[in-house]
Amino acid sequence: MYFAIRTEQVRVIVWLIWFITVLVFWTRPWPSHFDAELNNRQLLVAGVVTCDNRQQRGLFPWQPTERWRKWAWQHYQRLRQAHRRAVWVARLSQLVLTGAMSLAMVVDWLTTTQLQRHLGALPVLYALFEVLQVRAIINRHCPTAAEIDHGSVVLVLVLNRLMAPRPLYKIADWLGQTVLVHQLGVPAEKFNDDRLGRTLDALSQHHPAIWQELVDQALRRTKIDLSLIFYDLSAYIAHGEYADSNLIDFGFAHNTPMNKQKFKVGLDVSADGELPLLYQAWAGRTADKATVIENMQRLVKLLQRHGWSVQETMLIGDRANLDDTLALAYDDHNLRYLSGLPATKKAHRELLLAQPSGHFYAHPLTDAPKRAQCWGIACPVSFEHEGRQVIHQGLVILSQPMATAVRTSRASQLRTLRQDLTDLRTKIGQPRYRTVKTLQRSVNARLNASPVGHLLRVEVYTTDQNQLDLRWQIDTYQLWQAMQPDGRYLLVTNEVNLSPTQMLALYRSKDGVEKRFRVTKSDLQVSPMYVHLDRRLEGLLLVNMIALLAYSLLERQMRQSGLNLTTRRLIEKLDNLHLIETYYRDGSCGRRLSPIAPEQMVLWETLAEVVTDLGLIKGAQPGLPARKTVRLALLDPVSTGSLLA
Repeated sequence: MYFAIRTEQVRVIVWLIWFITVLVFWTRPWPSHFDAELNNRQLLVAGVVTCDNRQQRGLFPWQPTERWRKWAWQHYQRLRQAHRRAVWVARLSQLVLTGAMSLAMVVDWLTTTQLQRHLGALPVLYALFEVLQVRAIINRHCPTAAEIDHGSVVLVLVLNRLMAPRPLYKIADWLGQTVLVHQLGVPAEKFNDDRLGRTLDALSQHHPAIWQELVDQALRRTKIDLSLIFYDLSAYIAHGEYADSNLIDFGFAHNTPMNKQKFKVGLDVSADGELPLLYQAWAGRTADKATVIENMQRLVKLLQRHGWSVQETMLIGDRANLDDTLALAYDDHNLRYLSGLPATKKAHRELLLAQPSGHFYAHPLTDAPKRAQCWGIACPVSFEHEGRQVIHQGLVILSQPMATAVRTSRASQLRTLRQDLTDLRTKIGQPRYRTVKTLQRSVNARLNASPVGHLLRVEVYTTDQNQLDLRWQIDTYQLWQAMQPDGRYLLVTNEVNLSPTQMLALYRSKDGVEKRFRVTKSDLQVSPMYVHLDRRLEGLLLVNMIALLAYSLLERQMRQSGLNLTTRRLIEKLDNLHLIETYYRDGSCGRRLSPIAPEQMVLWETLAEVVTDLGLIKGAQPGLPARKTVRLALLDPVSTGSLLA
């Protein structure tokens, strides 16, 4: 304690001496010969003896005296750590050589963390979107100063739709498990549902122009035949509150319940590759026929933009897309069409029933009459609207499978109705079934509720024992009348060069658009929708349509290369490919791919040819085949991103 007090006193005395010295230096008048020396920046202090640096450092309290000790101690610690590390390496090497420790145990000891990131079909899909210029097109229409551009957000959303559809609030979790976090260079937590919602808002303002550019890009990359196009509508269920929505509404749709809120989407699909060309969202209450004319106008603009003659294109639709007004509109737009015609007018119903069934059997619609299940008789069909009249070519078709299905369904409905009447008979005598009037009212309610109620004649009568009873029988004339149109439907076209067999074959091929609707609802999981604003619904619908465009384009190219797989099946086959990241104790990171099965390698080689045809691979090594470039990119963990670049 005495030593500490003495040291403090010495330090105070030294500071005091320096203060007095400086004060004397600045206040004392100096001779003139000192001015020159001062100008030469030579400091002279009277009464102070100069010394060497080692002694001088001890005379300045503000300079630490222990610097060399700290430097020596740090170097000593470094040498000590290096010595310890060398000793550990020597001991581990000795244990490995003697067999006391395996190499796996050594690697495990050196490893701190190991992560597995999903790769799958991401390289091919990512490259496909780069060729379609999805990010560039979206960023051009929706510029932003945010850290993450809208194009990158849409790219993540579309890839998620294709790979593993998730709700918006789970996109960040999915992204963090894939290699996209390295490719995009943005943390996964940045893709929260608020950020995704802002992107959907931005897309809604420009979705028609964005879609048009993407389709143009796809058509320029491929030689899609636009001579045959399918058009149809489908309904998508929506959940939540939509008080001010112009799209979400209750309405009729054959594929959704009446008590569900829905919106409809009209879709044009090319017969070549089933590629989506046009889409439009409609309110759930919109009738299919109300969308046809606007779709014609948009389709004509698309064909003209790509130099395709409108007269060379045929639009195929179902029976909900034709009436007198639309038949004349097709002619006004110089557009060929083939569509079913609902027999709502008396003249059209008469065409269906004009020929007895026996006459059809002489006109089979197949090359093997003995195995024919469809027959057809040609007839002219007249359309009239606002004083104009036109006659188009019609074909009345009798389909044996359709007739069998209709009659089987009718028989089942009759059995159900008879069972209901039998159950009603057992209730006779109960309080609500004691009079003829009340019993007849119950019978009428059941007949009106059944689609085949008009085929039964039911009588309520009183027995000899003064009791109520029921009896019923089938009205054979009504049943015969109901069976006449079974299996018959009417096709109409304004193309005079089509034969009956060609008309039936083309009409049956319209299931291409129905397949694309099934893809959106099953693989891409468009429905049900949970967003609650029309603008976000439009943005999310655009995201799903972009995914459908890529799905269809990749599937078409694979089939042209002899690979008979759907895009969904392709994604499933490559789903177990992962990129494994290993972090070691020294801070380094090693990356490697999970083992690739021989079947997957063959698949990659075929995909190499597919993507090469579309110009998907960038930076291929000179003189190296495209398939070899793909293989090297897959097998080299560092350059795995070459397919993503």
